[in-house]
Parts: sequence; C-alpha cells; structure tokens
Amino acid sequence: MKMRILGIICLGILFLAACASTASQPATEESVGATVQPAQSLPVFTEEHMPFKLISTAFAEGEPIPLKYSCDGDDISPPLAWINPPVDTQSYVLIMDDPDAPGGNWDHWILFNIPQDKRELQENMPISAEDKEPGDISVGNSSWGRAEYGGPCPPSGTHRYVFKLYALDTSLSLAPGATKSQVEAAMDGRILAQAELMGTYSR
Repeated sequence: MKMRILGIICLGILFLAACASTASQPATEESVGATVQPAQSLPVFTEEHMPFKLISTAFAEGEPIPLKYSCDGDDISPPLAWINPPVDTQSYVLIMDDPDAPGGNWDHWILFNIPQDKRELQENMPISAEDKEPGDISVGNSSWGRAEYGGPCPPSGTHRYVFKLYALDTSLSLAPGATKSQVEAAMDGRILAQAELMGTYSR
C-alpha cells in the first residue's frame, strides 16, 4: 500500500513539473493563433519613373538614317517623338548636329519654343522662319545659314548625327533665325532634362 501511495505522489509531482515547464515557454504566433505577416512586395515602376526619352520610327539609336532624310534623298526631316518629360516643362528645344564634320560640329536643324504639350514632330515638318505664325515653333539658322532642316550630307565616310531634345522651364525670347550659340546661351540654366537620339549616315 505504501508503495502504491508513493507512486501516486511521484506521478503528481511529474505532472505539476510538466505544467510549469509549459507555462514558462514564451508565447508563439502559432500558440496564440496569430498569422505571419506577408513579405513586402517589390516596388512597381510605372511610366512616371521612366526617363525622358527621344525616339524615331525611322531609325533606332545608332542605326543608319534612311536615305530620304538626307541630301541624297528627299532631304525631309524624320519623324521624332518623346516620352516622360518633366512635369514643369514649358517648352522644348531640338538641335540636330554632326560632331564628325571636318570643321567641327555642323548644325543641321535648330528648333526652339516647341510647345510644352507637344510630344512629336511629324515627318517632313512644314516649318521655316518664313512661314512661322505666333505660337508656332521657331526655327533657327543652321550652319548652312538657312532656317530649315538640312539632312545628313557628309563629304565622305560615316558620320554621326545627334538629335538633342531639351526640356526647359521657360520659353525663349528669341526671334526666328537665331543661331545655335544664341539658343544655347538663352537656355543656359533653364534646362530640366535632356534626351538624345543618334543615327549614322555614310557616303
């Protein structure tokens, strides 16, 4: 009988020790029915995070400019378009030049006061200093001394032709026929962003 009573007492002591051990363990998410928080999702990049970019449907960056946009062809301006300009843009300036010309940069096309809501220039843009009206795009004088587009026309070899688009926080107080140096001086300190597109042409 004494042995049976002693056994019952030992079992009771073991039970109480197990309960105490369980109570002393820290609560876990599983023990209290909590759910695990999901991992943070990666940021989604929308169009507003993309860079200011200049493109053409006629040629891609670094590709040859088609013949019809050169002096050997129809000598018309290529189609251009741009995306994601800065929100504070008030006007654009477009300059096309040839950095490989024998005498240094040769200016082929200069446009300024392009309206801030414009997003493209169609092929063969019908603009010149002579037909400009108030509110229209202004055309500057190229290295040929003409206020109009002049296509690629290298003396020989392959040249690069760079179209540079500037987004400005203002419009420029310049008359049509201004030179590139005058346009660059006027937009100094007013450039919000710049985009470039380069094409090549060989003769």
